[in-house]
Amino acid sequence: MTERHTILSGSAFEEQIGYARAVVDGDRVHVSGTTGFDYTTMTISDDVVVQAEQCLRNIGAALAEAGCTFADVVRVRYLLPDRADFEPCWPLLRRHFGEVRPAATMLVCGLADPRMKIEIEVDARRRTPPHEGP
Repeated sequence: MTERHTILSGSAFEEQIGYARAVVDGDRVHVSGTTGFDYTTMTISDDVVVQAEQCLRNIGAALAEAGCTFADVVRVRYLLPDRADFEPCWPLLRRHFGEVRPAATMLVCGLADPRMKIEIEVDARRRTPPHEGP
């Protein structure tokens, strides 16, 4: 049987909306759209690059709990309300994904809270599946 479990970050949104930060299904890891909130304080910066940095910290924590790193990311989606905010994030995004080169999409759309300037979602594949059974 394939291992399937959820990863929670402690975000108030997970409880209020009813979702998990990530779902691990066998060797696949699906990280939900992740915003720039610091989930321990539920605060968010006004700066899009600072938000993107926090998104990546939040994603990195979920990946680590799933047994992955950014090197395992195969797909990334960037969602921004203002397309002009995307380019300032490129150097940061290149540092995390430049060598990995996952498939990527950027969408311009409204986000759930007007303070949110970027949301990032990733899918990863664990290189070494966990041991199953005795």
